[in-house]
Amino acid sequence: MKMKKVMSLALAMSMVFTMTACGGNGAAEAPAQEAPAAEAETEAPAAEEAPAAEEAPAEEAEAPAAGGDVAGKTVVFIPKVTGNAFFEAANDGAQKYAADWGFTVDYQGSATASAADQVQVINNAVASGADAICISTVDAAGVRDALLAAKDAGLAVCTWDSDAESDARSLMVSQGTPEVLGQMLVDMSVDALTKRGVDPANDEVKYVWHYSQATVTDQNSWQVAGEAIIAEKYPNWVKVADNYYSEQDAEKAVSTGAAILDAYADIDLIICNDSTALPGQLKAAQNKGLGKDDITITGFASPMSIKEYCDADVLYEWGLWDCGIQGAMGCYLAAYMAAGNEVKVGDKVNIPGIGDCEILANDCLSEGDTTADTNNGVVLLPETTVFTADNVNDYNF
Repeated sequence: MKMKKVMSLALAMSMVFTMTACGGNGAAEAPAQEAPAAEAETEAPAAEEAPAAEEAPAEEAEAPAAGGDVAGKTVVFIPKVTGNAFFEAANDGAQKYAADWGFTVDYQGSATASAADQVQVINNAVASGADAICISTVDAAGVRDALLAAKDAGLAVCTWDSDAESDARSLMVSQGTPEVLGQMLVDMSVDALTKRGVDPANDEVKYVWHYSQATVTDQNSWQVAGEAIIAEKYPNWVKVADNYYSEQDAEKAVSTGAAILDAYADIDLIICNDSTALPGQLKAAQNKGLGKDDITITGFASPMSIKEYCDADVLYEWGLWDCGIQGAMGCYLAAYMAAGNEVKVGDKVNIPGIGDCEILANDCLSEGDTTADTNNGVVLLPETTVFTADNVNDYNF
């Protein structure tokens, strides 16, 4: 395929937690989202209820004029690591929607969560003549030069799940702001502690974080936000050690989880804001004969990857978002930009089958970050979900 030199362009999605929700135009096969806790039958905390939409201004923002059709484009879709249930489900969603949209999603990655491996995939995408890249970065700084080179070569660059540096991409499709997802992690922790008879507001709660690595921007931002919430609302909690990292390696997640349990036999809570760390930590607890009434473990992972531990009573609850929709959105935006479309903050664009979405400034994710006048910004997913034994069988990813 002949490589084309095009401008990196963007579009938009509404921020459900703080701005207008993404309008559902019929993602018919996407799993239904859970109601907030205040309305749900279960006791699981709400994944953050959307506030009422702000009153519309006198003149609605017009959808930006289309510069071209996404049909026929090729998007190289890059996960942090292959073989992980979260990323495989994201690819499934991207492939399903792309078939309807008429473009190709080329899923390429490595079984090792490595910036060097991602750089090789980026370079291969450029050499192959792809139109666009959509990447979840292992290390934003580690892939910066390769992404800038891809942009210079004429590829549109989007990120999803874990961001690059904002000047190295056009749009980021994020699962939520650090404050929203940090709050969700703390809320799930508090609810599960309460269910096993601990008083989170008054008891000393010994806890630690276990996730992938210090260079992953999304997980670190959630941890920092969660720590701020804990310091403000639960000053009686005691962080027993620095963060534990298992580098999105399934075997290392189990051994790291066992090391935590060996070092801190009286630990109350382990927060795993990573889809490899959570099942690994649960497996380590199960291996030691620990269940949900002995220790609280929670975090983010796909429902099916954790179902066996839920069925075995190793945890009360965990959460996530629709990663299939996220993967599809990221690939659509990359193809849309490659087709020569242009957007700016506040513009609204329709993603067929998903809805009308609005672009937000970069500082909604990273305080103080700047946003270019055009073709730069953030798009947020509309909802997150808390999974429990009562609803896990309602999902298939």
